[in-house]
Amino acid sequence: MIVIGAGFGGLGAARALREAGVDDVTVLERGDEIGGVWRDNTYPNAACDVPSPLYSWSWAPNPGWDRRYSQQPQILRYVRECAQREGLLDLVQTGVDVVSCRLDESGPGRPTWVVTAADGTERTADLVVTAVGQLSTPVVPRLPGVETFAGPAFHSARWRHDVDLRGARVAVVGTGASAVQFVPGIVDQVGTMTVFQRSAPYVIPKPDQAYSPGHQRAFARWPALLGAERRGVFFLSERLNAALGGRAPYSRAFLAAVRAAWRLHLRRQVPDPALRRVLEPDYDIGCKRILFSNDWYPALARTHVEVVPDAVTAVEPGGVRCGETLHEADVLIWGTGFAATEFLAGIEVTGAGGLDLREHWADGARAHLGVTMPGFPNLCLVYGPNTNLGGSSMIAMMEAQAGYIAQVARRLADGVDAVEPDPGAAEAYDREMQQRLRTTAWAGCDSWYVDGERITTNWPGLVGEYQRRTAEVPWDDLRVS
Repeated sequence: MIVIGAGFGGLGAARALREAGVDDVTVLERGDEIGGVWRDNTYPNAACDVPSPLYSWSWAPNPGWDRRYSQQPQILRYVRECAQREGLLDLVQTGVDVVSCRLDESGPGRPTWVVTAADGTERTADLVVTAVGQLSTPVVPRLPGVETFAGPAFHSARWRHDVDLRGARVAVVGTGASAVQFVPGIVDQVGTMTVFQRSAPYVIPKPDQAYSPGHQRAFARWPALLGAERRGVFFLSERLNAALGGRAPYSRAFLAAVRAAWRLHLRRQVPDPALRRVLEPDYDIGCKRILFSNDWYPALARTHVEVVPDAVTAVEPGGVRCGETLHEADVLIWGTGFAATEFLAGIEVTGAGGLDLREHWADGARAHLGVTMPGFPNLCLVYGPNTNLGGSSMIAMMEAQAGYIAQVARRLADGVDAVEPDPGAAEAYDREMQQRLRTTAWAGCDSWYVDGERITTNWPGLVGEYQRRTAEVPWDDLRVS
């Protein structure tokens, strides 16, 4: 069995496979160490926007979190320590950039997957699990002159720690989840900063706090306390999921309360009414990701920071252009997000009968329960289409997927040759997803959740519903041979 990716999803899947009695597991990681997004995103102030008691594996509670919302170094350390303790590091091969997966049906009996790396080496497996994530491929807009900028230019997920920002004129393009964290992290260093905002986010207070040594000792001595905080956060996040999904009777009231919290937050932190108007979103709350920060608005209100609410039209050697205006800059930082809807970006996948996955997904990615696809037997996805969340912890979703995949792997280990969803069942599931998504807060919006006419990233229900639907593999929906 081969797992592609050694972040939360891949490592969790590897553990679930081993727990199911599948011992022959190899995890291929393109980076030089494990950790996924928490290895790659090292920008200043990088942190999780889900409280750590919930943003952690259920099988590895951690009483030693420094803060409720942990920062990148501690989350990465947590991943490493858990992988070491569970013996998962021995399964990982780093520096292996997978570029293709091809189903080989030439032999008798069970088809096998041929997994090819960038260096040309090939590996074979009875089952392939892709866990490359939705937020692993940074996006830099294709703008005129983007390669001509004279100074350092980099994406937030590829932060240049060797670039000295002290006294520099810094241009930041983008105001999403990463920018909301790194802009306050560098605002005291730079000489001037120009933030280019295509669309203002809703930013609400972050109920963060440091966990004192007393907290940590109590969590360690009485694990039920940490469990109670985890359940409390889960309960609140499920209420947000229900509101975003538009299914709860209180959805409008809940989102209206969140919007009121945003407006009060903005008024308290930005005294200038002209700047407040610039920072007001022009779309309904929930359409795009709701962000949490206590220092974003104060950073933008600083006298040496300018917010430009215009689209960037070009990049020149000396700066960033919006229409007729050139904004001079010494350093350019892209806070422009990731190719979230380009699932398995960079990996060419060829299934039964030469079926190309890109053609299969020509009008948007889809997968039965976000995990399997007809025409691609013995291929499973972690964090696949329609499994992302507008609220709550993705780790809970990925754990559910890992358990599902482990059941499939166990069936293969017991002698079954191939498992894939029935096309009719897969089509019915996809219709259900798209129909339910039409009534959510994300419908009719321009966001990274959407690919053309389809919402391909998000799950329309509660985490609890997804956990129930994946707890036991619905074998009647699958073709087993």
